[in-house]
Amino acid sequence: MMKRLILILTYILMLVMPVSAHNYSADEMVNINVYEKINPAIVAIDANLSDGFSAGTGCVVRGDGVILTGSHVIEGAKDIDVTTFNGKVYKATVIAKMGKNKDLALLKINPKQQLRTISFGDSEQVKVGQKVLAIGNPFGFAGTLTSGIVSRIDYAKGRIQTDAAINPGCSGGPLLNSQGQVIGISQSIYNPDNNISNIGIGFAIPVNEAKRFIQTANLDKSRFASK
Repeated sequence: MMKRLILILTYILMLVMPVSAHNYSADEMVNINVYEKINPAIVAIDANLSDGFSAGTGCVVRGDGVILTGSHVIEGAKDIDVTTFNGKVYKATVIAKMGKNKDLALLKINPKQQLRTISFGDSEQVKVGQKVLAIGNPFGFAGTLTSGIVSRIDYAKGRIQTDAAINPGCSGGPLLNSQGQVIGISQSIYNPDNNISNIGIGFAIPVNEAKRFIQTANLDKSRFASK
């Protein structure tokens, strides 16, 4: 009787325990938690160019609709559409741009309600070998999460190298640490054979460069403090 009671109590405990406690590993929970925290602050960007279209990703850095992305994503755009994680589409204007090697831009949309925002990390603290995650819109597959490590830090060129998959459409998206803080902005991939798909060598602009860019823009600096 006692043994049966113990089995029943064990079964009841299993039913009421959080799913995360017995269905996912610790590493999986890191991925899940980071994605659920940050994905609502990530947008898809579609730019109408004179000779076609450019697609990329953006990070919401202010709740009233200020978005950080790569300048090459919107370079020469006549019209820019921003799609939030819940499918709402807004027209965007460019409010600041660096271009060339820095490759950063700020866009502004006018959402009907406050948007979720990213959290900034410190790229000076990045270490080769640490786990990283990237969120982007590769080939139009919105809200795609990939993971890997920091493979190398190119101090001369100011780039974080990673093997987390970064494909066309991911430019301007976040490279994240395990706490869900943005440590880099995805920029490019290495493709010596002209293959436009990821081969395991991608690059991100250190987030401290992005923070300096934001601070020099004509915006309320106090709204961009790290969280």
